[in-house]
Amino acid sequence: MENVNKKALVDAIAAKTGSTKKDTTILVDAVFNTIAEELSKGNTVDVAGFGKFVVNERAARTGRNPFTGETMEIAASKAPAFKASKALKTVVK
Repeated sequence: MENVNKKALVDAIAAKTGSTKKDTTILVDAVFNTIAEELSKGNTVDVAGFGKFVVNERAARTGRNPFTGETMEIAASKAPAFKASKALKTVVK
């Protein structure tokens, strides 16, 4: 099993489309930047047949420091998440 980084992804897309690596890099960057911008606005990005990028909100809560046992407040936060579509799950199996 091998990890595919951004460069390998650009190379594969350029080979499949016959586009230059420079143009493909610009397009890949634009896709990733657009997804990040939409998520930062709180929007959901739904790519049919692939999956959905969403923002999960975590409420503020009380936690405990594992070293001292002291209780502490953990602030509310937001985290990006991805939910794979049924089609993608089928391909991966």
